[in-house]
Amino acid sequence: MPLLQDPLYVLSVLSFMVILAVYTEKFGFGKKLGAALLVILFTAVVANLGLIPTASNSIALYDGIFTYLAPVGIFYLLLGVSLKSIKKAGAPMIILFLIGSFATTIGIFLAWYLLSPDKLIGEDAKIIAGMLTGTYTGGSANFNAVALAYDFQEKGILYAGTIAVDNVVSTIWIVITIALPGILRKFWKDKKVKTTEKEVIAEEVKGIDFHSLIWLIFLGIACYFISEEINQLLPQIPSIITLSTLAIILAQTSFIRNLQGSHELGLYMVYLFLAVIGAYCEISAVIGLKEIGITLMLFALTAVFLHGIIIIGLGSLFYKDWEMIALTSQANIGGGTTAIALAETFGRKELIVPAILVGSLGNALGTYLGFLVVTLL
Repeated sequence: MPLLQDPLYVLSVLSFMVILAVYTEKFGFGKKLGAALLVILFTAVVANLGLIPTASNSIALYDGIFTYLAPVGIFYLLLGVSLKSIKKAGAPMIILFLIGSFATTIGIFLAWYLLSPDKLIGEDAKIIAGMLTGTYTGGSANFNAVALAYDFQEKGILYAGTIAVDNVVSTIWIVITIALPGILRKFWKDKKVKTTEKEVIAEEVKGIDFHSLIWLIFLGIACYFISEEINQLLPQIPSIITLSTLAIILAQTSFIRNLQGSHELGLYMVYLFLAVIGAYCEISAVIGLKEIGITLMLFALTAVFLHGIIIIGLGSLFYKDWEMIALTSQANIGGGTTAIALAETFGRKELIVPAILVGSLGNALGTYLGFLVVTLL
């Protein structure tokens, strides 16, 4: 087996990227960037140097991390969350997320009329605009739903190039949203929408013992299985909603609160997920499309940048909480899991549950907005 296709080799590299990010976070510039961003950047560099697979030569390990590790990681993080976090931060996040979804759609339309990508790409540009609307509302599931409806996946190079553009732009936006609150505070003071730490997060006990480990592993596997079975019976209910609900219910019990290490275990899994996001940031695939790649990149960047301006402008009229606005924007552009990583970076644990909720809302809304854009253009 070639080295780049060896899952043990790739997993060891991803794991080392997490270690490198966590240690770098303790020094100099790393303190400002945070481990979540660093693990993406480090892995992106390694992937673009050809040391591990990228999106164009993806391996089953990456799919496994997306399918299993990321959801279970979210489950573990939610085991430390109190229901009061939904009561306090849920409504503001949902309002901001709907504003962000509106901002994405308007951003796509404005970018279309500013850049006219159809002049170079032709009718396929409309489908790409719909795919990007979907993914920048709720995630890759919406991207693929629009693509499959129009058989766009059969357009090999253009389809792969669009995925590469999406991954690169999403990575850039993670960097921007992490830096955004600090930049905005230099011009306008904000007011955090939050509760006290004791209200929203169960008291964390450092370390993990064998008793806690065996229960956490069992609960993660069993609840994931249950959520998938329910999804088979009720496809309209996303499995992540069921998994999150189970975690929140369990989190209210004293037995679960006494288990140690769920937060650390979940955070590690999310960091591995972010490492794969970095590996998918494939610059060479964008360059390979030449003029079309540049046009797609400019189109996507313009749309996302306009999304950012609109959500900051409109969102601040309701809640001038720059971290919440940045996090909600990330839930739109990058999805619920990257939004959770931002909540951890900002130290806003009360926003973890709302991030899950709005991420699922985006999954439901994104495909419809994507088809709407294709129809109207």
